[in-house]
Amino acid sequence: MIRRRSLLAAPFLTAAPALGQSAAWPSRPVRLIVPFTPGGATDAVARLLAERLSASLGQGFIVENRAGAGGNVGAEVAAKAEPDGYTLLAATISVSALAPHLYPRLNFDPVKDFASIGATAHVANGVLARPDLPASSVAELIALARARPGGLSYGTPGNGTSGHLCAEYLKYQAKIDIQHIPYRGTSPAIADLVGGRLDLCVDNLPSYLPHVREGKLKLLAVTSAEHWFAAPEVPTVAEAALPGFAATAWWGLQAPLRTPEPILARAEQALLAALAEPATQAKLREMGIEALPMGRAAFDRHIAAENSKWGEVIRAAGIRAE
Repeated sequence: MIRRRSLLAAPFLTAAPALGQSAAWPSRPVRLIVPFTPGGATDAVARLLAERLSASLGQGFIVENRAGAGGNVGAEVAAKAEPDGYTLLAATISVSALAPHLYPRLNFDPVKDFASIGATAHVANGVLARPDLPASSVAELIALARARPGGLSYGTPGNGTSGHLCAEYLKYQAKIDIQHIPYRGTSPAIADLVGGRLDLCVDNLPSYLPHVREGKLKLLAVTSAEHWFAAPEVPTVAEAALPGFAATAWWGLQAPLRTPEPILARAEQALLAALAEPATQAKLREMGIEALPMGRAAFDRHIAAENSKWGEVIRAAGIRAE
């Protein structure tokens, strides 16, 4: 009888440390992988949230930049990390909603290999034009593009970026043909647009606003569903020409699949509390970015909806990124 009781108790004794570790999380610093280079919007949002989470949870959240392949290098590192809550991923639209359709051969699944913690923030893209382009609205741009099939060009920070896909979505909805010119980042695209060597850019709005305010560029519309706080007087693409059009670049927080439920729940609670802080919201707005507080279930639904939308756009445009 004594032997039998000992055997029955063994599974519970084995499980106890894991449960105890989950309850104590975090008991040491947490690695937050940012799958892009330092200095960009993804990095800025992640560092702000890392600071807030460190303060609320009492352990350091250490940002580690692992750039490459449109965010897939860092995301793969996170996906294959130990699911113990000590490696998290700064999730992005590029990895979670675009990569599954752009990259046919990945060593991980951008959707199935992660457990959501929550969404963090988003930013509108702008449809921007050189000052002398004979179009001052999206409706006029569409008319001009139809009159000159393939005769206009638009720049983005690169193939497969949110700006690229947003522009292809606009082309798909408006049934127009505009030539894509991919650049190695935002700065050279802005230089060519300001210099008149490019007709348009579709990209995250904040980097372009100083040039718009100086009169060096025209902001025809924003791609968000509603007016964007940083340019409240500018119409949306939806109200200007294409009802129902909406597209923003967004970020979130994820953990490797099979991370224990208590850890996910505590991280979700801390994240939503950080995003509710007026100081966090104000700091994001200083960057031209807006908080997008979503818990785990809502973020999962958002990722699924974005995959459905962007998968259709990518297939229709025939885009592939190797």
